[in-house]
Amino acid sequence: MKVLFVSSSNKKACISPIVVHQAESLEKAGVSVKHFLIKGKGICGYLKNLHTLRKQIFDSHYDLIHAHGISSLLATLSFQKPLIVSLLGSELNESKLFKAIIRNLAKYYWAHTIVKSEDMAIKINITNKSKISIIPNGVNLDLFKPKNKLRAKEEINWSTRNEKIILFLADRTRTSKNFKLAERAFKIMGTSNVKLVDICNIPVKEMPFYLNASDVILLTSLWEGSPNTIKEAMACNRPVVATAVGDISWLFGNEPGYYVTSFEPSNVADKIREALSFSEKFGKTNGRNRLLELGLDSESISRRIVKVYEQVAG
Repeated sequence: MKVLFVSSSNKKACISPIVVHQAESLEKAGVSVKHFLIKGKGICGYLKNLHTLRKQIFDSHYDLIHAHGISSLLATLSFQKPLIVSLLGSELNESKLFKAIIRNLAKYYWAHTIVKSEDMAIKINITNKSKISIIPNGVNLDLFKPKNKLRAKEEINWSTRNEKIILFLADRTRTSKNFKLAERAFKIMGTSNVKLVDICNIPVKEMPFYLNASDVILLTSLWEGSPNTIKEAMACNRPVVATAVGDISWLFGNEPGYYVTSFEPSNVADKIREALSFSEKFGKTNGRNRLLELGLDSESISRRIVKVYEQVAG
């Protein structure tokens, strides 16, 4: 089977590591994946890619098109079917008009829609269940795995002093990531030997070191689909505190070391204290096994996607 992945570029005009990894997993499952990367910002920037996209589709005779996130709108304008779309989550939290456009395209035009969580499925409200699947992104368990904390700190040149690290893995300037809540909670804690560190745009191969070097991973987002950074932290057996967004509650289940919080700064602070205490007492969680139980390893997810491809391609 020959599939064209359509996705948007990031600030460095590169393909998202999540999209790259999904393509690699599918290729291991026997799918031939080619990429079309949308370059440019805004409506005019996107539309400039339309002719090139149509030409690539026409010349290469793909079995289907698989568009990711906002790139689905350009893929729709190519008027090529069958079109499968993976929504990331933010598309359903935009303006009411944008949300309505996405819902109608999913219902009446796209051959199949993949969402990351039950919450997203409810928002998109597709009554024909054969046209929608809940398939979170898988985790590369070969890359994301537990490492010695001191060695991980040395690898990224972090101090090895007896300082507890709360790691915030997102761009603090993005409103949806709600860094203000993390800051407020941290101020309430008022602990001298604890540090709140925020990082973003870290090369994917370095991420396991940052996760393993930290005591607690913190997510305070206003919304998410199925946050990959949290699943990657779980793969490294790190304690996590997160707001109840996307599929967080399902991911955590009743697994010790994972704490769901409200949007109240005092509640976030309390949960961080509990997570730090857990980290100090036990060192690690059983998050990796939890991911395997849920079938969130890359291989299991790629098999589910292939089934969607086979269903759509007939």
